[in-house]
Formats: sequence, structure tokens, C-alpha cells
Amino acid sequence: MKKILTGVIFLMLIISSACLTSCKDKSAQKRQKVVEKEQVRIMDKQIEKNVYPLPTSASVIKMLTELEVGYIMGISNPVENAKKYFSSTTRAINMGVYGADLSYATLYNMQQGVINYLNAIRSLANELNMSKIYDEELYNKIKQNYDNKDELVKILTEAFNKTYAYLSENDQQSLALLVVGGAWVEGMYLTTHVSEAAYQVAGISRVLLEQKKSFDLYLQITQPYSSEPTVSDFVKILDPVKKVYEGIGTSLTEQNIKDITKAIESVRSQIIK
Repeated sequence: MKKILTGVIFLMLIISSACLTSCKDKSAQKRQKVVEKEQVRIMDKQIEKNVYPLPTSASVIKMLTELEVGYIMGISNPVENAKKYFSSTTRAINMGVYGADLSYATLYNMQQGVINYLNAIRSLANELNMSKIYDEELYNKIKQNYDNKDELVKILTEAFNKTYAYLSENDQQSLALLVVGGAWVEGMYLTTHVSEAAYQVAGISRVLLEQKKSFDLYLQITQPYSSEPTVSDFVKILDPVKKVYEGIGTSLTEQNIKDITKAIESVRSQIIK
């Protein structure tokens, strides 16, 4: 993350210098502006790619709304649980969990749920010195865009990006990875529990297959931190999911979906307790 920021600063210095030297030539100025825009576009892509390594839970939940799956009351992690997370590890993991629950409530226009999960996240964020990210302004943005799911995904993704970036930039990469992991698990839990028989819902198989790619990527990005107990312990908890995904191919059977559901239940029960 620090390398990215250093690169950004260096690129900005190059752009600034180029602007100064081109002032004498208007045609050169125009050409430079085109170059600048392209450089900024590339820079934004790199930041987006490196700040948040996986598709956010908001993107996953949006897939569920597109499948026209109804909202299920009581499926999310109860907000009361936020009071029992005392370590930075459990707080980070469940910030991710509540992030997915916030996406779920937001994209299904559950306004009271949005308030409740923002408050739960805020209480955990306060303990991790990130209270400014999940503030009243974020809720107002969500409220103003209830009917625009694409904009809601953008707003929520930005909040998740800021969370990940803050932790990474403050030498807490391991906690950042736990936030991402918690969000992934909860997103998968919501996906596999959209009905009593998720395997019967058309399109769920595609969503779960896409999440296999995300899961493999998550294991890759945690690898450099495998010597850190917080990360290695969390990855070990994910073993049931790893075993199931290792045994599937390019399509899912009914049994595959049931096995994934059971594995996710096992993992989730350990991280929200």
C-alpha cells in the first residue's frame, strides 16, 4: 500500500513538472492534458485494483437482488453481538461481517437495518480508530440513493476501500485481510441461505462458482502474512470451504451447493460467536 502511495506521489510530481514546462506551447499543453487524463485513469485503476483485492460483498449482494431473491429477516449477524467483540482480531473480522450485512440491508432497502448495521460497524470502527469512515454522511448518501443500486454498490465499495486502505496504510495489513475475509464469509452465508433450499434457486450456482475465484485470490493475498498468527488462524478456519472448493470443477451439482452451504455455516459460526 505504501508503495502504491509513493508511486501516486511520484506520478503527480511528474504531471506537475510536465505542466510547467508545457506552458509556453498551447498545442503541447493540449497534448499534455490528454496524457495527464490517461495517466490519472491508469492510476485510478491501479489504486482500485490494489486497495481492495476482492469484489466487495455489495457486488455479491447485488447479484442476489438481480436474481429476484427476497430479503430474509434475521439471517444477518445480530447487531447486539458487536458488544462482545473485544479483541482487534474479532472486531476486524466482524467489521467485515457487518459490512456484508450492511450491503444486504441497503440493497434491499431495509432502512432500519441500514441504521442498525451502520451503528454496529461504527462501534467496532471506533475501537479501531476508523470512526470517520462510517459516519452520518455515509448514511445520508445511502438514503439519497435507495433507488439506485449501482450507485449504492459504488458508495458501499468506497467505504470498504477506505477501511482496507486505512488499515493497510497504518501497518495493519493483517487486520485489513481479516476485514476482507469476514465480509467474504458473510456474503457467502447470505448467498447460501437465500432460501431453505438455495440449490433450487436459479443462478445461485453461477454466483457460488464466481466466489470460488474470489476465495482462491483471498488465499493468495494472505500467503505473505502466513507467519502472522491472526491471519494463519483465520485461514485455518476456512479449511472446510477450501476442501469443498478443491473438489469441484466448472459447474456445481446439488450436492456441491449443499456442501458449500454446510462449510460456510461451520466457518461463520466460529467467527461471529
